[in-house]
Amino acid sequence: MTHSQPARRSPLRALAGAAAVVVALVLSGCTAGPETGASTAPAEVIGEVPEDLREFYSQEVVWEECEEDFACATVEVPLDYSDPGRESIEIAAIRLDASGDSQGSLLVNPGGPGASGYNLVRDSAEFILSDRLRQSYDVIGFDPRGVNRSSAVKCLTDEERDEARTETIPADATDAEALKILEADSAEYAELCAERTGELLGYIDTVSAAKDMDILRALVGEEQLDYLGFSYGTQLGAAYAELFPDNVGRFVLDGAVDPSLSSAEITAGQVAAFDEALRSYVADCQSQSECPLPGDVDEGVAVVDALFESVEESPMTAADGRLVTIGTFFQGFVLPLYDSASWPALTAAIDQALQGDPTEFLRFADLGAEREPDGDYLTNASAAFTAVTCLDYPMPADPAVMEQQAEALEASSAVFGEYLSYGALACKEWAHEPVLEPSPASAPDAPPMLVIGTTGDPATPYEWSLALADQLESAVHVTWEGQGHTAYGRSGECIESLVDDFLIEGILPDDGVRC
Repeated sequence: MTHSQPARRSPLRALAGAAAVVVALVLSGCTAGPETGASTAPAEVIGEVPEDLREFYSQEVVWEECEEDFACATVEVPLDYSDPGRESIEIAAIRLDASGDSQGSLLVNPGGPGASGYNLVRDSAEFILSDRLRQSYDVIGFDPRGVNRSSAVKCLTDEERDEARTETIPADATDAEALKILEADSAEYAELCAERTGELLGYIDTVSAAKDMDILRALVGEEQLDYLGFSYGTQLGAAYAELFPDNVGRFVLDGAVDPSLSSAEITAGQVAAFDEALRSYVADCQSQSECPLPGDVDEGVAVVDALFESVEESPMTAADGRLVTIGTFFQGFVLPLYDSASWPALTAAIDQALQGDPTEFLRFADLGAEREPDGDYLTNASAAFTAVTCLDYPMPADPAVMEQQAEALEASSAVFGEYLSYGALACKEWAHEPVLEPSPASAPDAPPMLVIGTTGDPATPYEWSLALADQLESAVHVTWEGQGHTAYGRSGECIESLVDDFLIEGILPDDGVRC
């Protein structure tokens, strides 16, 4: 490290911040109720499957009424696909029946890795999915392996998560001392995850989750899978298409991840994209009256940077008495950058913080962490994020390499760069080695798919969607010229119509359409 001061935040907290960055945002709500109590017991396995997986593809699934308006089921899948007979784990699924004549099932995934598809369908289907789509499909959400209601990764208790979010490095620590603290924090976290999760921790990778999706496809009676994936859900969808090209139905991949990128390249892309999103926000703020960021864009960004440094040096206290350290403040700041509709709330939060009140940023951070006011955390998203990431990506944790990466990130964004540095430490002492390597998507035999990119997407930069569409030879690329993460459900009629026409009627738009 070359700074005279230690890194601003623990890589463990930085990795949690990165998780907040890549998870697609959802709202809350409810929809009409389904028929329940029905069971699905295929008379024969749908499609060709290996003999040692036949029992999983032909299991009886009972959908029971849950959450008042939905049906829920639990599906058994192998822990280890290389040895399916050894042990099974559970995948939790939820179904919202079509409000009209159903043309089949649509599987949805909100991203992450670590986000709950169960919660997406239960809380947000009415707000994200169009009336037309919900009339035409039985919408199915699931918690991927390791996530929430499925067989889940367990790392910290709720109380320990609260404590971790307020950790800081002593101001008088040297760079060497700071690095040792970060390494110790990460090692302790890895040990707790291994101890509390057990053998499951070694099998929370994207390829295994994609294989689970094919079992779900068969168990809902579909020869081909129709799928809507957001953010990391596009990586999961691309993995499925490569594994099961003959089983791909109508796939929409919104806010695409480029699977050829290394973890360091992903972080670098996000830092640059979030910096650009910040500048777009500042320009918009300065065009409004009562903006607390005076001057031109550079001067406005400098005010934000000074605010970050102030919180780093002197953590603030929110209205409820909770301490807001720089890690929590960072997480609260990036969340509204997901959606330009949240920019006015970000302006209000900045205005309050400049007056010494961080309450709104704590509220945003709690929303991103899925923490309830009573201290309960609704999901294990941050733990699942780390587990998947450490299995999916090799992360060299050589100090000299991390120092060079940190310098590049800071050069890319003076505000955000430091807060996503040294993330490789999170996996340095992980109990399991990576099982995957980054590689371009390849599904030449799959039918056409629809890839959507948003020009001002801070979490999955626009260039990633172009790359994924190029890698998937049959894919068509559509652009939304907008700000925020992902497009469908918040970008207006143009994208909505293109997606709905494809999913419902099979009408694929021309490649290169812009909305």
